[in-house]
Amino acid sequence: MKELAAGLVAAAVVAFAQPAFAAEAHELPGAAMSLWWALPFAGLLLSIATGPLLFHHVWEHHYGKIAAAWAALVVVPLAVAFGIPAAGEAVLHTLLTEYMSFIILLFALYTISGGILLAGNIHGTPLTNAGLLLVGAILASLIGTTGASMILIRPILRANDNRPFNAHVVIFFIFLVSNIGGSLTPLGDPPLFVGFLRGVDFFWTTIHILPDTLFVGGLVLLIFLALDTILHRREAGMPKIKDPTPDTKVRLRGLANLPLLAGVIGAILLSASWKPGVSIPVLGVSLELQNLARDAIIVALAFLSLKVSYKSHREANGFTWGPIAEVAKLFAGIFICIVPVIAILRAGVDGALAPLVSLVTSADGQPNDLAYFWLTGALSSFLDNAPTYLVFFELAGGDARHLMTDAASTLAAISAGAVFMGANTYIGNAPNFMVFAIARHRGFKMPGFFGYMAWSGLVLIPTFLIAGFLFFG
Repeated sequence: MKELAAGLVAAAVVAFAQPAFAAEAHELPGAAMSLWWALPFAGLLLSIATGPLLFHHVWEHHYGKIAAAWAALVVVPLAVAFGIPAAGEAVLHTLLTEYMSFIILLFALYTISGGILLAGNIHGTPLTNAGLLLVGAILASLIGTTGASMILIRPILRANDNRPFNAHVVIFFIFLVSNIGGSLTPLGDPPLFVGFLRGVDFFWTTIHILPDTLFVGGLVLLIFLALDTILHRREAGMPKIKDPTPDTKVRLRGLANLPLLAGVIGAILLSASWKPGVSIPVLGVSLELQNLARDAIIVALAFLSLKVSYKSHREANGFTWGPIAEVAKLFAGIFICIVPVIAILRAGVDGALAPLVSLVTSADGQPNDLAYFWLTGALSSFLDNAPTYLVFFELAGGDARHLMTDAASTLAAISAGAVFMGANTYIGNAPNFMVFAIARHRGFKMPGFFGYMAWSGLVLIPTFLIAGFLFFG
């Protein structure tokens, strides 16, 4: 707890002001960079995928050091190849503009939602589970995928902790609550918030992505209901497992945290609507006042939650700092390791990933919406979906007014791809890994990195293939 608190205090100090994707003075020359620069990122992903399986004990105690080692293999060569100013600014820009606000928001939502207790034992029948997933998916667009995930994951774990087959419930929870459900507002998922900051209207995605979300979310929910019904019936002939959660009346406790969640939402809206035009340059990165206010408010609300919440509520939730500490360390490494990858992507047709980038333009020069959907989604499955969204947003012209009108289908494809396909891997969206960590800590036998991808490949990829041709083909 002391280590985490120290890190968050440092984050709050460094991120006392957050920039809005300012242009770097010493931008990395992505056009001159080969794919060798992506090796540390690939190595970190491979470590996350295989560490818990092949060297579990070492991974559990040293995953932070392993992530730091891969990050060092990016920072040091960048400094040698392009000079300390360019390398330092590129890494610092990523940490200040993306990672710090990312982890501060996650920390706040994790902390505040951890004080909200849905007490009592809900029995995990197929209809009950499907209802919880539906409620969570709706909440995801209102309080974010992280907020909805953290409030509902523990009740759904308690509801299914006496079932022999229960890992699939968590997997579909990640699909629907931690990703697909957050596609309707900028509050739902970070890439849509990035678009909001770039000028996309608040309710644009609500209108233009609603049919896609209803189709994809509805189909995935129906698949879950069918699968859970089959498994539930199979469990009827198996030895009963004593329910570790006693039957008590279902009640919502920790209501003092609800206004704090509303405050986090208000702080985000404040940073997007209040533009005082005041910025502070720090090592070449412009930090803007409205973002300073947003992050200061969010940090304050998180610590206020620790003061007003009952300790018993957090204990009943099984609240620990382990999952958020794991996410903070691993995603710090991920954000640093993707710096050269994003630089190559930003080089467009002049970069080493030109064959991929060229796919988003048809022979007649018009944008290929289906390619935008799949490329944005495929990269968002492994890279952070917020900067990936921004890259393709820029490739499509970068003019929010044009993208919302004449190129509305292209912006919809980018938005849907970034949000939906974050569900393809454990690292596609931060709540995925947090839910996985919480479920694993509660004794659920969750599949590993590739095992989870087998589930997403069987359920999500066919769904996305159909949706892609229906809406963007």
